[in-house]
Amino acid sequence: MNLKADSADVAFTFKGGMLPMTVMELNSADPEQIRQQLEGKLAQSPAFFQHTPVVLSVEKLDAPHLALERICAVCRDHKLLPVAVRGGADPVKQSAWALGLGWFAPVEEARGQRLASIAAENDSAEEEAQQDAPEESAESNATRVYRGTVRSGQQVSAATGDLVVIGAVNAGAEVLAAGSIHVYGALRGRALAGIHGNLDAGIYCRELHAELLSVAGNYKRLEDIDARRLGSPAEVHFAQEQLEIKPLA
Repeated sequence: MNLKADSADVAFTFKGGMLPMTVMELNSADPEQIRQQLEGKLAQSPAFFQHTPVVLSVEKLDAPHLALERICAVCRDHKLLPVAVRGGADPVKQSAWALGLGWFAPVEEARGQRLASIAAENDSAEEEAQQDAPEESAESNATRVYRGTVRSGQQVSAATGDLVVIGAVNAGAEVLAAGSIHVYGALRGRALAGIHGNLDAGIYCRELHAELLSVAGNYKRLEDIDARRLGSPAEVHFAQEQLEIKPLA
């Protein structure tokens, strides 16, 4: 078999992925007001505004029509790259597609669809699951334990529950979990908890140096973390519309 010839015939493959994405939640549809706030943010954290892809969430805006093109232009002027829109009425969806952007359903709607899909799958597989020792399976799905160092370029995930890393997470590595993340060592890479929207998830580590922290899509980068928390045991939760980092008791 000629493997080179076979692979050359395949121009691409589709793969599922859980890529980190910053959500820019709009409370105003006024492009000039957005511009003014972005200018202030740029002065505070210039490293964040380096061609960062963002999803524009318009779920809080009660307006059937938006100046979406102008809002996107303001973002690009400040080195943010809008890639999709989340929420909004049908005209907003059509505008997003016309501008070459993706569109996501509002969080609650998407969550409801996901739960309905999961329930349907569980119902259809219930008999088979019972034959395959469901108690052991449920426990293994609840928490995944990874022993050892998560090395640069490596990704370790727990798709349905918590992730426990008995070791360190190196810079350039990534750990993801549907629930909380516990790192019994230094956290230097990227940690994304609550990847399916669980706002009650948290991140716990013995030594905080994380490149990126995320709980249910809400992010903090290394430069945004209080320097007093770095190098110490810490816990991260979503509270009062932002990530809160506290000393780990």
